[in-house]
Amino acid sequence: MTYLKAVEAGCDIIDTAMSPLALGTSQPATEVMVETFKGTPYDTGLSQDKLAEITDYFAPIREEALKTGLLNPKVLGVNIKTLRYQVPGGMLSNLVSQLKEAGKEDKYQEVLEEIPRVRKDFGEPPLVTPSSQIVGTQAVMNVISGERYKLVPKESKKIMLGEFGQTVKPFNAEVQKKIIGDETPITCRPADLIPPQLPQFEKECAQWKQQDEDVLSYALFPKVAEEFFKYREAQQTKVDATVADTESKAYPV
Repeated sequence: MTYLKAVEAGCDIIDTAMSPLALGTSQPATEVMVETFKGTPYDTGLSQDKLAEITDYFAPIREEALKTGLLNPKVLGVNIKTLRYQVPGGMLSNLVSQLKEAGKEDKYQEVLEEIPRVRKDFGEPPLVTPSSQIVGTQAVMNVISGERYKLVPKESKKIMLGEFGQTVKPFNAEVQKKIIGDETPITCRPADLIPPQLPQFEKECAQWKQQDEDVLSYALFPKVAEEFFKYREAQQTKVDATVADTESKAYPV
């Protein structure tokens, strides 16, 4: 229904999954959505016969994944309580994985019930990356340890120190005190405490810069960006710096 209304509202691309690997924490089934839009202005034109062939291919893969434990039954099907716990699919899959590694899969329901409580303590941050993983991990630790906030990862502490910015609602003062102790939380915009770095990034990638976006790429992913810059230059100049003898200033011919 959500996808249908989204398309009717103007959405032109939706994510789906073939039925053997659909639903649960995955996406709605491709075949179902194709049939839903059949005969409407949004008809995909996809053949159900062709889709059936793809389904037949993935069906045994699903069974094997279930048998080996790669696909956990807990993330399959529909759980209406998601509306209550407000746990995104990706976050739910991660929780199941964490509990499995700890040998505490039986605590799954307790963790789901703990998530809204942790989120409330943390000022109700949006359950999207990275806050969703932080809230989820803290909920797992609270349940597994048997005592709330006995174990606290550094990311939870950063939230309570205000390093992720202001939350929608105030933190639970008692929980905040337990987590950060006597440390003083940030009350300003966290980025204001970071000294200007753009000039330094500009300087470091000056030899590669061809456009402003290059500086941003370098700032976010310096090593990856530098490799890309070298590749781009090699494509443009037809000279591959990776095979050049820079010390002798020689290049193989």
